[in-house]
Amino acid sequence: MPKRFRLTRRFPVAMTEEGYRRLKRFAGEAGLDEGEALSFLFEHFDSVTHHDNLAHRLRLFNADLEARKK
Repeated sequence: MPKRFRLTRRFPVAMTEEGYRRLKRFAGEAGLDEGEALSFLFEHFDSVTHHDNLAHRLRLFNADLEARKK
């Protein structure tokens, strides 16, 4: 029997416009709403990310973060 999909947490999230557009595109392509898409991505985080690519992209994002906040 499949697990029931319950959204148990709601929290305010600040996202870049680029990140939100990508989330909406992914959700639309997958037939999900944005909350369901985020739940899917985080429930399956290890299998949908490549560890080396993630570390590299995170370093690039962090290096650029302060400039993007201004």
